[in-house]
Amino acid sequence: MKHTKGQNINGWLIVDKPIGVTSTYVVNQTRHLFNASKAGHTGTLDPFASGVLPIAFGEATKLIPYVTDGRKEYEFTLKFGAATDTLDPTGRLTAEGHPVPSVQQITSVLPQFIGSITQTPPLYSAIKIAGRRAYDLARAGLSADIPQRKINIYNLEFLGLLSDSQAHFRVACSKGTYVRTLGADIAEKLGTVGYLTALRRTKCGNFSLSDTILLDNLKKQEYIAFEQWLRPLMTCLCDITVIALSQEEALRLRQGQKLSVKGRQLPSSKEAVAVLDGLPIAVVRTDAKAISPIRVFNL
Repeated sequence: MKHTKGQNINGWLIVDKPIGVTSTYVVNQTRHLFNASKAGHTGTLDPFASGVLPIAFGEATKLIPYVTDGRKEYEFTLKFGAATDTLDPTGRLTAEGHPVPSVQQITSVLPQFIGSITQTPPLYSAIKIAGRRAYDLARAGLSADIPQRKINIYNLEFLGLLSDSQAHFRVACSKGTYVRTLGADIAEKLGTVGYLTALRRTKCGNFSLSDTILLDNLKKQEYIAFEQWLRPLMTCLCDITVIALSQEEALRLRQGQKLSVKGRQLPSSKEAVAVLDGLPIAVVRTDAKAISPIRVFNL
């Protein structure tokens, strides 16, 4: 989001989002603490969820898609034998007293969810149906036909029982995965019902829990200490090819012009970051003929 006031701050802040607040609330709080003119986040975490929430300041907002499109990892707790309308603890109880599967039964069905699978997003979600958010339709008591989507589950582990009816899992998944739906689908496959009682994101793109700071801890720090938590613009692209530029080439890219690939050994049809003396100038796409700017930074 843009604001007319505030400082021109560029970079990433990786917050461990607390339970009970929205992702937008975290963005607003950190923008205020840093007095930043522009900020945004990479992928909403539900209020009942916690964990890795990358906040982009300034020019880093141009790189948000590279994080949201990346792999995510979560740990979650699934309560078997009961259900809610939101598939999480914030909803209305809609079923209870259903069977609770054994550990052997749980572990036996997990391989069926690994790989490319289809999933129907929950009714209480931000999916748009005929121009309206699905959760607005749900709160109004209206039904909605939400289309299925393809997602990828790279890994799904059973971590153990937390109680007779609650099981703990870890999942690595693609963009667009609803872990609430995954939990309900696991329960359905086992002939019962279930809902998530806890959800924690442990990784988002290149960022993990070890990169985070708690929001409360950030609030306690003096302003001068904030910069130590701000990560460089290109942190989210640490595995991308780097192209060194001359002053003239940097100027041309900033003006939206293409560069010749003559004399350069570059991978074709790939994205790279072009830099001048270590300063990021643009994310570019390379092919056999040219280096083309995709996102130009105003630094």
